[in-house]
Order: sequence, then structure tokens, then C-alpha cells
Amino acid sequence: MRNIRLIIAYDGSSFFGFQIQPNARTIQGELEMALSKITKEDIEVVGSGRTDAGVHAINQVVNFKTNSRIPVDKITIALNSLLPDSIVAKDAREVPLDFHSRFSAKSRSYIYLLYTSSYPSPFLRSYAWYLEEKPDMERMLDILDIFKGQKDFTSFSRSNGEGTVREVYDISLINRDPFIIFYIKANGFLRGMVRLIVRIIVDAGYGITGREEIISILEAKRRGLIKGTAPPGGLYLYNIEY
Repeated sequence: MRNIRLIIAYDGSSFFGFQIQPNARTIQGELEMALSKITKEDIEVVGSGRTDAGVHAINQVVNFKTNSRIPVDKITIALNSLLPDSIVAKDAREVPLDFHSRFSAKSRSYIYLLYTSSYPSPFLRSYAWYLEEKPDMERMLDILDIFKGQKDFTSFSRSNGEGTVREVYDISLINRDPFIIFYIKANGFLRGMVRLIVRIIVDAGYGITGREEIISILEAKRRGLIKGTAPPGGLYLYNIEY
């Protein structure tokens, strides 16, 4: 038995997310079909995180176990010959059997792309959140510290259940006209957490909400307090550290 770790990138705009679903095209489903053809086995892929429909990945990490003898340096070549163009295998390595792409991860990071212009781009509709009016950078930068550190992010989640405490290690905004790039790194993320944080930061940039209100929402630990969410197309799983 061998444990193979893959690094993959994908354009999520034509998929119903990472996790396999019945009667839906998913990243996991495409990977498992291709790997099963290569290994002649029923392969189950484990991902480091379950990106939602329309969300992209630059360095998603997955692993799978196999009895196949295929050389590890041939796996990416074989995979890329079978996968659709929107999914690319970047690297394959054999790792210890106890490696788990999700539970072995120490941190995850995402970027979110905002596009500001007087008119939308036909090329960026699925890859950035279009904002006709540029939000105020100073207002947005002023509230980033609210999210840093170990906190209960229930109010910034769309998932039910326990375990809502996460630690945000780094959070930043970079202005590169006509783009604003949002970056966040944490020990883990709740479902919808990044997109809800981006939404309220943009709202702060427009003066719709302010520092004290955001702190109150965070401390309330109650879902549904934030109106709307950032679109999925601007979100990219950026990196996983082990």
C-alpha cells in the first residue's frame, strides 16, 4: 500500500464544488475517475478542504492510497492526459501512510480578488468580484485586526455544528489597481467564512458598516447577521502548510 500526495490547481467555475455529489460534476469526482483508470483500482481521494461551487484552487492538496506500482513521477503526466483542462495535477509525491491531506494540515490560506472599474470585464466574471465603485482602502484596512487571533467565528459561518473557534494568523489587503487582493491565513476555516469576512470588509469600505458593529456581530456568535456574501468566483484556495 502506498500513500500519494497530489498538488492540484483548478478552475472551479464549471464544477459543483470539490466534494463528490450524486449527479453533479465535482473536482473529487473527476480525480477519482481518472485515478481509477490509471491504477485499475477504486480510488478514494481525500482533499485538504472542500471548496464550494465556483471556487478555485491554486494549490489544493489531496491524497489517495493505492497498491498500484505506477512510478510517482508518471502520475501527474498520466492524470493530466485524462483530466479536463480546468483541472491540472502539478506535483505527486509518495508520503507516509499516516499522512492525511486534511487532518495533517497546520494552516490554510486563501486569496480573494476584487475588480474595480467603471465597467465589468467579460473575462473576469467568474474570477473576481466586480465593484463599480472602489471601496475606501483606509476603512477596510482599519478593521482587519478585528479578525486576527483566536476567535469564535460562528457569525461568519454557513455551517452548523460545534468547533467554530479558529485562529487567523495573517490577514491583509493589497491595492493593485484595478484589483484589490485580499489574503487570509488560519489554522482552518468554517464553511463560507472567507466570503462572509470579505463581504463585511467591503461593506466597511463603503461605509455601510463600521468597526463597532463588526465587533458586535463577531461577539454575538450567531449566524445570519451578515447580509449577503461575496461571490464564489473571486475566491482561491492559495496554499496548505504541513
